[in-house]
Amino acid sequence: MWPELLPQLCNLLNSEDYNTCEGAFGALQKICEDSSELLDSDALNRPLNIMIPKFLQFFKHCSPKIRSHAIACVNQFIMDRAQALMDNIDTFIEHLFALAVDDDPEVRKNVCRALVMLLEVRIDRLIPHMHSIIQYMLQRTQDHDENVALEACEFWLTLAEQPICKEVLASHLVQLIPILVNGMKYSEIDIILLKGDVEEDEAVPDSEQDIKPRFHKSRTVTLPHEAERPDGSEDAEDDDDDDALSDWNLRKCSAAALDVLANVFREELLPHLLPLLKGLLFHPEWVVKESGILVLGAIAEGCMQGMVPYLPELIPHLIQCLSDKKALVRSIACWTLSRYAHWVVSQPPDMHLKPLMTELLKRILDGNKRVQEAACSAFATLEEEACTELVPYLSYILDTLVFAFGKYQHKNLLILYDAIGTLADSVGHHLNQPEYIQKLMPPLIQKWNELKDEDKDLFPLLECLSSVATALQSGFLPYCEPVYQRCVTLVQKTLAQAMMYTQHPEQYEAPDKDFMIVALDLLSGLAEGLGGHVEQLVARSNIMTLLFQCMQDSMPEVRQSSFALLGDLTKACFIHVKPCIVFSFSALFIPLAEFMPILGTNLNPEFISVCNNATWAIGEICMQMGAEMQPYVQMVLNNLVEIINRPNTPKTLLENTGRLTSPSAIPAITIGRLGYVCPQEVAPMLQQFIRPWCTSLRNIRDNEEKDSAFRGICMMIGVNPGGVVQDFIFFCDAVASWVSPKDDLRDMFYKILHGFKDQVGEENWQQFSEQFPPLLKERLAAFYGV
Repeated sequence: MWPELLPQLCNLLNSEDYNTCEGAFGALQKICEDSSELLDSDALNRPLNIMIPKFLQFFKHCSPKIRSHAIACVNQFIMDRAQALMDNIDTFIEHLFALAVDDDPEVRKNVCRALVMLLEVRIDRLIPHMHSIIQYMLQRTQDHDENVALEACEFWLTLAEQPICKEVLASHLVQLIPILVNGMKYSEIDIILLKGDVEEDEAVPDSEQDIKPRFHKSRTVTLPHEAERPDGSEDAEDDDDDDALSDWNLRKCSAAALDVLANVFREELLPHLLPLLKGLLFHPEWVVKESGILVLGAIAEGCMQGMVPYLPELIPHLIQCLSDKKALVRSIACWTLSRYAHWVVSQPPDMHLKPLMTELLKRILDGNKRVQEAACSAFATLEEEACTELVPYLSYILDTLVFAFGKYQHKNLLILYDAIGTLADSVGHHLNQPEYIQKLMPPLIQKWNELKDEDKDLFPLLECLSSVATALQSGFLPYCEPVYQRCVTLVQKTLAQAMMYTQHPEQYEAPDKDFMIVALDLLSGLAEGLGGHVEQLVARSNIMTLLFQCMQDSMPEVRQSSFALLGDLTKACFIHVKPCIVFSFSALFIPLAEFMPILGTNLNPEFISVCNNATWAIGEICMQMGAEMQPYVQMVLNNLVEIINRPNTPKTLLENTGRLTSPSAIPAITIGRLGYVCPQEVAPMLQQFIRPWCTSLRNIRDNEEKDSAFRGICMMIGVNPGGVVQDFIFFCDAVASWVSPKDDLRDMFYKILHGFKDQVGEENWQQFSEQFPPLLKERLAAFYGV
């Protein structure tokens, strides 16, 4: 809005007076940082066309401060590929190279930053010089100025994401690996900041800023399938252990770079690493030994196959490090062992699982808060991997976790809830034993009673109780009433606050809806765990009225959790849901035939989890309503058919080798269930969804939901056989995905397959079945004699 400003500042750069020139540059740098997009727009007549060439002239200025400003200004325009910069890109790169060995650390830092960004947006221009750039970055990653070293270290992280990484970096690994490993040592300043010399601090209360805000992830309905769990799926965020030092530093960047490079080079990294590792892991100096353990953790995901031969020797060594006298060594050993939990669990339990578990449980009760935290997180990972392998040790595990309740300060208490919730998810109904319930529930309920309704610490506790309620099933009955009542109250309070805020935003604050979301999720856990026992609680409360409001909330996460609860209540006590679905004129019920239209309008794949849960709830309602579902079929069917046809399902059977559940599996089940209860209404559309329906459900494990969906498809084929003819090969493949269908379902499949074969005749069937992949051919012949 001030047209004279930029030309004036640019003129002042030519001033003979150094202070004027530097002041103008300082101002321009801030303007470039704040308004990079605007400066490259027609609205201002693209001032960059003049500014960029001007800045480039100052790369050769005699003052390092000015050189640094000039690069910093141009750097603001790299990521957006500003046209004026792209037109001058070769000059820019040439000037950068000229400044590569500048004496000033700030200049070197900005040169490194520029090269990292160019690697991302204009790699084509760097490729001809890649060998020299890599050599340069190897030097800078060891720069005596840590800020320069950190900027340079980012280069390896960015390079790892480029397709050319392997080709250009392979011959430099021999130099790079020792540099990264060296960067993974704690610096002296790190140790001071981390209070690395304080061994026992468990009695020191946490300060509030130590505690990161926690966000609740709403409940999402998933289906069991046969996909292998992708390795490291949980590890995206745990590249390093020391979050109290959450400033990004050279140690973290080096560890993250080693982690991503291990994923690129896999086993090829090990010849450069293993000789170093031996020296590090058994080093007398704790700082060196600690960095070796971090290295071992960083490569766990990428180099797992190559590490397997060494693990029988390394894992016992790491378990020993859990009792090292230095707290920072104990905590990193927890983290690294969690990265190898998958392998530990794959061995006979007495070999590594038992000793690891025993030592980790001791560390959960460590005198050092950082070690407690690392041990609790590592134990949660171990629980996820080991699942029911932990059942024989449950008594011992619970004793430890419950003892930690009385010991932990605020921050670690929140992580302890997570470890207990994960335990419940992992061992399920095995937790439902009187002695375990006796140990676990009193301290949880005590915390529950201590916390006020507006305390955010309720989130992790409610999440934990939700898992516990689901696992304990009827064992949770003695505790369910006060828990249920409080959840209903939390929902009611939040809705009331939201309404007051909507009506008088100047008087009231907007409520934190997370309280309501977590409460809805715990109610889901209760309904799932208690099944029919939840009926009396629902009967005595106004939850259906509240749920009706929540289902229309503006916040997607609230709707997501509402639909999950609706589905769970439908399964557990349909008697209270039905009056809200079927229009009722009796004065007892609010006429809530609007439930169905609300579900229908939420079948919007833009909010994938909301859509998923609404779809699942419709499927559960179908199974309870039976033929009474008829008036509502058209309300939802078209949307479901549209969702299942979205372009994320494979086009041909032969492409579909991925074993992950397709996102359209839940819509497919619900369409099948609609067809099961109302075949006449759904069958006419069969041809529009049969192919994606079959490819979605071929990977789901045999279960009740799959059973009802396939019965539905068979009934629809009975009504409209022509609808399946063109895609019959997909139907054959879906049928073959069953391991052991119930006898009457197998008969349905048999009749359809033989009916089709008889219809087309032996010769045509032979030609048709020639297209089958060999495995499909074998299965159909063995199970159905076709």
